[in-house]
Parts: sequence; C-alpha cells; structure tokens
Amino acid sequence: MNKLKLIETLKVRCDLSHKDATNVVNLFFNEMANALARNERIEIRGLWSFYLKEYASYTGRNPKTGDVVKVASKKLPFFKCGKELRERADYPPN
Repeated sequence: MNKLKLIETLKVRCDLSHKDATNVVNLFFNEMANALARNERIEIRGLWSFYLKEYASYTGRNPKTGDVVKVASKKLPFFKCGKELRERADYPPN
C-alpha cells in the first residue's frame, strides 16, 4: 500500500472528499515526522513504534580509495513491529 491507496481507502470508508482524506493522511504523517524531530517516541500499541536511535561517531574507510574517514555521530529513526502486527503478518493464509 502506498500513500495514494491509503487516501483512497480513507475516502471510501469514511465518505470523505479526496481533499479531506488527503489532509488527514498528510496531517498524520507530518505529525509523526514532527514528533521524531522533537526526539519523541511514536507508539501505536499492537502495530508499531518509531524512535530515534543514536549512533556514536566512528572511523571508517572509503571503499573506493581505502582512505580513513571520520563518520560523524547521527540519529536515525528505528522501527519496531508490535506483537499484534507481527502475529497477523505471520498468520498462515486460509
């Protein structure tokens, strides 16, 4: 499923205009991005959670030249699947 399919599903199931459904989906994703930017954890019980994971700086190598390169510390979003979603995704089809 992609963003457009999500908008179409919301439009049909909730009897919304395309514009309203688009606004709802955009609001949802924008608020998730804003929460991560504020270093907040996002959790929807049973489905998933996102949080920022901090990685320390380290010394690496450029694979092309072999030169030693200092890689700066960084924060990256980390996804964790919820128990209900994990069980549902692993559920054998009928």
